[in-house]
Amino acid sequence: MNNENEVTQRENVERNRQAILASPSYRLAELDLDFIGRPEQRPVRMQLELDKAETVLREHGIRSTVVVFGGTQIVPLEEAEARLAAAEAYSLENPDLPQAKRDVQRAKSRLAKSHYYDEARQFSRLVSEFCQQGAKCDLVVMTGGGPGIMEAANRGAFDIGAKSIGLNIVLPHEQEPNSYITPELCLQFHYFAMRKFHFILRAAALVIFPGGFGTLDELFEVLTLRQTGRMQEIPIIMYGTDYWNRVINFQALADEGVVADDHLKLIHFVDSPEEAWRLVVEFHRLGP
Repeated sequence: MNNENEVTQRENVERNRQAILASPSYRLAELDLDFIGRPEQRPVRMQLELDKAETVLREHGIRSTVVVFGGTQIVPLEEAEARLAAAEAYSLENPDLPQAKRDVQRAKSRLAKSHYYDEARQFSRLVSEFCQQGAKCDLVVMTGGGPGIMEAANRGAFDIGAKSIGLNIVLPHEQEPNSYITPELCLQFHYFAMRKFHFILRAAALVIFPGGFGTLDELFEVLTLRQTGRMQEIPIIMYGTDYWNRVINFQALADEGVVADDHLKLIHFVDSPEEAWRLVVEFHRLGP
């Protein structure tokens, strides 16, 4: 009987030992993803996103960036034409659907803006050809890492074998970074705040191509920081004068007295890659 008790006791002790080793409390904190993922550990996760991106960019000698924003729906000509053809075909099959007609109109509008894709690509080539030399990298193109204008800007650097950065973000819908980012400079963020911080930290210029809510969000973030003197002086370049004059009436804000007339001088409008690049060159007094 005593032997049986001893065996049972040893089995209980071994089960307890195994339970100790398997317990989440025994994991090293740095390896405990369940613990790190808890709501109260949000400051730790934000610190990690801050530190990781800073470490990667510093180790690759990235000293300054040209940040390019723009819409995800602005795609190359061939893709825009294909989308329009699909919308028109669907509308013909469903003539009584108002949304089908609306989709055709929107597809036509996107097609009319497809030239911005090529121009963002060309602008990125101009920047990248001039500024990346040796171990230190100045004015490296940085985007949000997604499709559309972001893809075009990363692609321009890719065309000539230059580095470019993509700061991708975890979104509810499935997405992945575009294929033209320098692999070791593609970073993924959970927190928009940390991503915005790194957009601004090394920025020497901001170039805003036509886009929607996300583009406007980044634009007004930078405008506010420049207006209040809370970041370095950089040119804020609005690419596509007609588009931006339709979408935002900056002059009306000044006329209403809610922004100073001088604050409108923070914004520069351009309509060609060469004009945008010339503004960057003149602002920073870059050599020939």
